[in-house]
Amino acid sequence: MSVVKVRMYTTPWCGFCAAARKLLSTKGIEFEDIDVSMDPELRRQMTELSGGTTVPQILIDGEPIGGYDEIAALDSTGALDKMLNPGS
Repeated sequence: MSVVKVRMYTTPWCGFCAAARKLLSTKGIEFEDIDVSMDPELRRQMTELSGGTTVPQILIDGEPIGGYDEIAALDSTGALDKMLNPGS
């Protein structure tokens, strides 16, 4: 099985970030949680990679997914499982 790399740009006080963390955790997916709250350079990197300026910004294998609403929508259709488990 192929392992995907999930990166999520967040802030500690963001409710949507907490919801996205919970969603990924319930799927047993390890992800890199990058706190951009006190680091303008990381926030710039997030915007360059994702195109988004709000948190969370989620990337799966470098592909920008969007925020919590987008990942929840992907999950509701089953598309998220396919992205997280390619080839299964």
